[in-house]
Amino acid sequence: MKRGRVSATCSRTRSWHIPAEPPPSSFYFLLRTIHWGVGMDIITSTEVALKPFSRGKVRDTFEMPDGSLLMVASDRLSAFDVVFPEGIPYKGRILTQVSLFWFQKLAPIVKNHLITSNVPSSLPQFLRGRSMIVKRVKIIPLECVVRGYMAGSGWKDYQKTGGICGIKLPPGLKNSSKLPQPIFTPSTKAEKGHDENIGEEASRSLVGDETYEKVRELSLRIYSTAADYARTRGIILADTKFEFGLNENGEIILADEVLTPDSSRYWPASSYQEGISPPSYDKQFVRDYLETTAWGKRPPAPHLPADVIKRTTEKYIECFETLTGKKFER
Repeated sequence: MKRGRVSATCSRTRSWHIPAEPPPSSFYFLLRTIHWGVGMDIITSTEVALKPFSRGKVRDTFEMPDGSLLMVASDRLSAFDVVFPEGIPYKGRILTQVSLFWFQKLAPIVKNHLITSNVPSSLPQFLRGRSMIVKRVKIIPLECVVRGYMAGSGWKDYQKTGGICGIKLPPGLKNSSKLPQPIFTPSTKAEKGHDENIGEEASRSLVGDETYEKVRELSLRIYSTAADYARTRGIILADTKFEFGLNENGEIILADEVLTPDSSRYWPASSYQEGISPPSYDKQFVRDYLETTAWGKRPPAPHLPADVIKRTTEKYIECFETLTGKKFER
């Protein structure tokens, strides 16, 4: 197993390896790699003695004995589809807690895959607060993107074509302009690299007309509900993406994360202004920094300065506290 590299904020790296004889519990700890900082653990490796189900840029998922899945959010940072050697303190915990907040708030609108956020005591302590036990679902192979504002790749597309993902928009819109109405611009789910934007016709062909209509309606409804709530907290939800799956009864339910700073673009309403890229509550701070470097956006990723890591952590914490009205416990 490759060891984690010590981040700019850390003094050393610790690893624990499999004991000579595992304890009698059916679960035991295989390996934990930590970047050890001042009063904090940065979790970049999440291996436990469960069968791996999938590994993403940030989340690792394992099979539980009863057939459910343990989804663990690490502190790994991905930007421009490259995972960085340093993690972001508290990131995995914040992503999980924000998802739990939204799963509860959106429950009257759509079911979700969450079973519990309580991790069995037989599993390692570091999983608590950053893990969910979820239902196994058949994933619908669309990233269900909803855009309410002009931003990111949408702004670039509009400048070239006068629309976003084939959807024509009025002339004269600016960077960060509010769209006349939210638009649904799905993309394919890529195992590696960038997701690919696809039009309505290709989306219908991929998942079928009935499924397409249902996820489109759900996505737009969830976005509007979330955006209305966020506005009461002084936050603009510019865009986001959802993932849906089919449960054992064939119902479409929310899966994966939902409305986190990693899957959404949140702007402070107090600093919103058309014509600029507003500051955001996410890793955009890292992307902006990287744009000032000579890095070519290909592996290997460069090391991040300590102040960039610190500021990014502050952005994630601010997002959680502003959205939920709760104090984040460090």
